[in-house]
Amino acid sequence: MKPAPFDYVRPDSLAQTCEILAADEDARIIAGGQTLIPMLAMRLARPTKLVDIVRLKELNRIHAENDVLVIGAVTRQIEVERSAVARSALPLLMKALPWVGHPPTRNRGTVGGSIANADPSAEIPLVAVTLDADIEIASPSGRTTMPADEFFIGPMLTSVMPGDCVCAVRFPIWSHPRTGTGFHEVSARQSDFAFVAAAAQVALDEDGRCLDAALGLGGVGDRALRIDISSLIGEDIGRVSVADIVRAATEDLQTSSDLHATASYRRRVSAVLGTRALGDAIADARGRGACSSHGEIQ
Repeated sequence: MKPAPFDYVRPDSLAQTCEILAADEDARIIAGGQTLIPMLAMRLARPTKLVDIVRLKELNRIHAENDVLVIGAVTRQIEVERSAVARSALPLLMKALPWVGHPPTRNRGTVGGSIANADPSAEIPLVAVTLDADIEIASPSGRTTMPADEFFIGPMLTSVMPGDCVCAVRFPIWSHPRTGTGFHEVSARQSDFAFVAAAAQVALDEDGRCLDAALGLGGVGDRALRIDISSLIGEDIGRVSVADIVRAATEDLQTSSDLHATASYRRRVSAVLGTRALGDAIADARGRGACSSHGEIQ
């Protein structure tokens, strides 16, 4: 099939982009186009206008800003993979990126595009929710930020209003020297959409006590979820059962069924992958310094 007719515009600035979007609710932003173009071809999307923002230099950036790593919306995923700044400041995203599509799609796909598309199985939104990132949004009246957990409201649904444009993602940088990460995913094939994905980040002190911990799950429901594992904070890692903590945290998890997996399968795999990701993150953190412990991860 061919796309339905549409107009094409390439604005010169973010402000002009917002004006165009505000004037036409049926206009759609295009940057990498890795999701939108197939939808257009199948006529699952029928915008009146495509607003091409990929050449807006103000939206193409990767830089550390105090304790935050800011990644512009049109920054290509491959640019993040190759960024020394991102590798140092955001190791969890670096572990997740190889699971995003395939190298050719990451050459074109953008960070902001993945965020705005809000696929429940997508890895970049999962990392954003896990780390409690902020989504920076531009509108005709100015810029605002919104926590990722509030930004995603359902499958392919976000809190972006007509005239708004995602312009950056602000990931918090953990300053603890012993910070470790873990990422696991189950899919039909490497780089396909995840049936279940788990992302974890843990910080330990020099004695092996947990200073901070974050765990997120993707592909289990209508959006990525941050799982409460706060009971781990302050504990000696060698004296707790990571499996028990994750199992308790996911016991009442609301999961969905589809042609790929049942809700019960996703609930079981969530506990397994969550435990593996958290275990990997703890091992990674331990490897970054000598940590005393009185036992092994159970």
